[in-house]
Amino acid sequence: MSSLMWIAIKFLDLLSLFLRSCKRGGVLGLGAEILLLRQQLLVLRRGKKKCPALSTSDRIVMALCTIVMTPKRISKTSIAIAEATLLDFHRALVTRKYSKLFSQKGNARTGRKGPSKELIKLVVETKVSNPSYGCPKIAMLITNVLGKSIDKETVRRILSKHYKPIPGKGPSWLLPIGNNPNKLWSVDLFRLESVFLQTYWVMVVMDQFTRRIVGFSATRGNPDGATICYLFNRIAGRRNWPKYLSSDNDPLFKYWLWHANLEAHYHIEELKTVPNTPWSHPFIERLIGSCRREFTDRIFFWSQVDLEAKLRFYQQYFNSYRVHYSHKGKTPDEIIGKRSLAIIDLKTFKWKSVCGGMYQTPVAA
Repeated sequence: MSSLMWIAIKFLDLLSLFLRSCKRGGVLGLGAEILLLRQQLLVLRRGKKKCPALSTSDRIVMALCTIVMTPKRISKTSIAIAEATLLDFHRALVTRKYSKLFSQKGNARTGRKGPSKELIKLVVETKVSNPSYGCPKIAMLITNVLGKSIDKETVRRILSKHYKPIPGKGPSWLLPIGNNPNKLWSVDLFRLESVFLQTYWVMVVMDQFTRRIVGFSATRGNPDGATICYLFNRIAGRRNWPKYLSSDNDPLFKYWLWHANLEAHYHIEELKTVPNTPWSHPFIERLIGSCRREFTDRIFFWSQVDLEAKLRFYQQYFNSYRVHYSHKGKTPDEIIGKRSLAIIDLKTFKWKSVCGGMYQTPVAA
């Protein structure tokens, strides 16, 4: 036998051995079994009383070992880790592989691209410069100046994400109406929870011009149309009724008995706010927020009687002692002349407890 033939035979033997070792369950499979057993022993020796948490490297090693092992050998080798768990590791590895192969490269997103930064800046600056412009008008204006069409829905999406209006900029539409005391009242409801987690709804009425709280009235449970009429009648009483009453679009304020009560009993004309726009009803919304922050979020109450008694404390504090930015530091009672400002002497004055002892205000000694 020539040396060349001997080399060829040995090469074929090595190739056959290599192919048999690469076959699933072969010599490579045996090495994978040994590695899998050693990995399970390392997991068990971590000193955990319960089942130790597997790290990412543990899962990867076990999943790679199952690739070259037969299902029969996997079931016999799974001592600490269940066979189904090992197969789940392998399935996750395969899923990850194909997601990497066929997913889009990089961080590029599929689908339509959004508006450019320049267009977003132009839309926002147009709205800032022209607050009264709506989405259709802004879309037509930009279409006219750019020479290419832009949809009003695109403008709406841009403004909803990038445009933040400044609250309180410009006068409210209610200001020209409520230009005198007791000409315009505002009414709204808010909810409170008692110590026993029972729900109470509170109606608050304020005078638009003076920011004065006309009154509070509470009821337990969910109110209906007749209930809100009863609450308003308790607050209105025998006072000087206004010409207008501002309310939001709550279904309770659309009940026919509510309208009949205002028109027949009080001869009050009701003004509705813009739907889904709390800024069109700003004064009563601000009052409710102040009442929550300054008082109701800091107290407990037991019943309806207890709640109304405590709200009267806040009403007295709000009307007589709490200063207001809109009136340059004056209180509502000072606006109507019910209480005059008493100048104090810095050398001789005392502190008066108001709002049930929650606040202290300096008064003349």
